[in-house]
Amino acid sequence: MLNGIRVATASSGGISFVVEDRVRVVIAEDSVLLREGLTRLLTDLGHDVVAGVGDAEALIRTVGELATQDALPDVVVADVRMPPTHTDEGVRAAVRLRKEYPGIGVLVLSQYVEEQYATELLAGSSRGVGYLLKDRVAEVREFVDAVVRVAQGGTALDPEVVAQLLGRSRKQDVLAGLTPREREVLGLMAEGRTNSAVAKQLVVSDGAVEKHVSNIFLKLGLSPSVGDHRRVLAVLTYLNS
Repeated sequence: MLNGIRVATASSGGISFVVEDRVRVVIAEDSVLLREGLTRLLTDLGHDVVAGVGDAEALIRTVGELATQDALPDVVVADVRMPPTHTDEGVRAAVRLRKEYPGIGVLVLSQYVEEQYATELLAGSSRGVGYLLKDRVAEVREFVDAVVRVAQGGTALDPEVVAQLLGRSRKQDVLAGLTPREREVLGLMAEGRTNSAVAKQLVVSDGAVEKHVSNIFLKLGLSPSVGDHRRVLAVLTYLNS
């Protein structure tokens, strides 16, 4: 125990990690090699992969069965494209699961940035959602951090996803009031970074970042009443403008 938090050490590929919170995961990926690889990675690092499936129907059925056993996973990791048509089955299943089981985090993986699917996924609740490119899975620490963050109700958006979504949104008048630095801060916020992490990335003080964040919220009309989720709502405001 460390400050009241359960801590365990784990390693994968010669890299050691500190596992503070074990999470329960369901993986939906039609590639057996990738599915087994993700399972091995997460279990080696102390997490519980309670099921692995190869198509969207099996994903929905499996989560439903776990629900009847009062054993819902903390997070579902799903490929955007899965059988039988390999178009949007995965993301459709993810959106459906978010509606039926709001407490489950959903992290979708995609080969490319697909704006329509990313927007649809982000259009619901602002809690527990992620969209990563599959190349990001190769970065072990970042991927595992993303899984845990989404499982705990946070967000994890790939930098490329953020860049394309915000790039499209720059055509909207809603951005007119933001300075270039505020847009840069917003992009880093949307990646799931804390204020301290943003400050480190931009090589500025924490106070400077807090000021930028406050200005962003003010200019987007996000009042303090919406709480911590203003960070995600700031991005959604652009996408829905």
